[in-house]
Amino acid sequence: MTAEILCVGTELLLGDIVNTNASYIAKELARIGINLYHQSVVGDNHDRLISSVKDAFENADILITTGGLGPTYDDLTKETVADYFNKSMYLDKESLDRIEHLFKSIHRPVSENNKKQAMIPEGAIVLKNDYGTAPGIILEENGKTAILLPGPPREMKPMFDNLVLPYLEKKSGKTFVSKNINIFGLGEAMVENMLRPLILDLKNPTVAPYAKEGEMLLRLTACADTEKEANEIIDPYIKDITNIIGAENIYGIDAYSLQNALVKALSEKNLKVATAESCTGGLISKRITEIPGSSKVFELGICTYSNDAKVNILGVNKDTIDKFGAVSYNTAVEMAQCIRKIANADIGLGVSGIAGPESGDSDKPVGLVYVAVSSKTIRT
Repeated sequence: MTAEILCVGTELLLGDIVNTNASYIAKELARIGINLYHQSVVGDNHDRLISSVKDAFENADILITTGGLGPTYDDLTKETVADYFNKSMYLDKESLDRIEHLFKSIHRPVSENNKKQAMIPEGAIVLKNDYGTAPGIILEENGKTAILLPGPPREMKPMFDNLVLPYLEKKSGKTFVSKNINIFGLGEAMVENMLRPLILDLKNPTVAPYAKEGEMLLRLTACADTEKEANEIIDPYIKDITNIIGAENIYGIDAYSLQNALVKALSEKNLKVATAESCTGGLISKRITEIPGSSKVFELGICTYSNDAKVNILGVNKDTIDKFGAVSYNTAVEMAQCIRKIANADIGLGVSGIAGPESGDSDKPVGLVYVAVSSKTIRT
């Protein structure tokens, strides 16, 4: 099966709203093995919208739209798709009751244009909206399926997860499982070059490299009758890939992020970390503490941007800074040692660098960063 995503809304075209719906739906379609070859955005205009619907069904079996299901005159998605399928509209009593109940709960009257949202194309499957007034719709005819979803992500996502995914999984008839190999220290081109023969040879599972900020991942996706069988297909290839690119370059399987893997590893080892940051301005502390469970492993974070703060708060030796500079191996080491002692942590991290935009020292260019780690067994 092939699908296309069509997001409706002039505000999306103008950039007033970031289109996160397409990214979310695309990832979920890939997870269940539905091919996505194209996605587009169209404004709130009937002629352009009907043209986009026709173009989508020229190439895809399934069209998923978001937006344009609201109560105003320019919310045209439902009516336009009904026109494409030559379907008349009717007032769905259950949808109207839900809308009236929602307005009653917030002590507001239901306006006539809100009732427009309860108008449904004949023969459609109605998708209940537990977080808003616009029901979703599924229309099927002649091997083509249109799935119409509300635009607000807080309404779209639960409707897609709870109602649309089970519907699509039944149509697919197969189970798809994906696992991500998280890689740090190797670029996308290098990894692809190392794995090219394997990637080109594999059909099930497939292997796809993705470049991310500061890291990359390999996504392996297998198709089988059951989840157990799909995992049995993938797992041997994870071992093969690990052997080819080196275990030292892999920080996790489905680890999601470096900080996620870090918190997990510290928790498993029952260790606590503390950070002393200069050029990063507290970013490392933020990355760690945004992970659930980080309170068990993160003891203290101090941002000592100035030299005085490094000396007076951390206890870095002033002579070290005078001799080697704030951005130096020696200062970073003392920062790591000092923060570990202050916090009584197992591990101390010290970071100092030249953030820019200018550097006052030709020997220390913008972007130079020293990172030091201190523990009972590791110094730098």
